[in-house]
Amino acid sequence: MKVPATWAPLVISSVRDAILYQESLLRSDTIRNPEDYEEHIVQLTELLEYLKAEYKEIEEDAGIPLEKLL
Repeated sequence: MKVPATWAPLVISSVRDAILYQESLLRSDTIRNPEDYEEHIVQLTELLEYLKAEYKEIEEDAGIPLEKLL
């Protein structure tokens, strides 16, 4: 899959935001199966690590340093 360099920062920040959201849900008293959320967070974290490595290859074309997205 090819993601345009202009969209890559959005992809990185979206996955990061999803992790933060899932972590906040995990702290909520309203969820029934915290294990499901924990597994989802693990998968999102693995995805983010992969995306960060891929982003480093196009960081200059994207125009935004990875550190600013995190």
